Amino acid sequence: MALADALSFLRSRVGQEIHTSDWLTIDQALIDGFATATRDRQWIHVDPQRAATESPYGQTIAHGYLTVSLYPFLRGLVDANKPLAPGVQRVINYGINKLRFPNAVVAGSRVRAHCKLLSAEEAKGSLELIEEYSVEIEGQERPACVAECIMRLYF
Repeated sequence: MALADALSFLRSRVGQEIHTSDWLTIDQALIDGFATATRDRQWIHVDPQRAATESPYGQTIAHGYLTVSLYPFLRGLVDANKPLAPGVQRVINYGINKLRFPNAVVAGSRVRAHCKLLSAEEAKGSLELIEEYSVEIEGQERPACVAECIMRLYF
């Protein structure tokens, strides 16, 4: 699919939810791995015993930035065998316009992403997409994360 065809197709989907991920369990091992990688080892994330007695959640919670960092995985951008659009050679994370963490993800929760296409425009030999990325927590009304993620698709 050529860039112009992809742009036309994607513009027809603006305003629609275009992706819902599978559920992912946010277990303590994932939280601990993120804490190690980012060197953010605050007790509310990595100390289950202390969190059980001192945290308002009664247990550890995932880092907000862990939740947003799952966007490429939950969006399906990391599987080279399933391109976002036919002919896409690479997808580049271009940034985030808005980011909020309305709810905490307690260890053991299951989350999934809902992605709604907000815009699709041509930009410097690529397609620039802006999506609303909302992370649903199973059984919770408020999402864990809401962000406007920007990506560029190169053909």
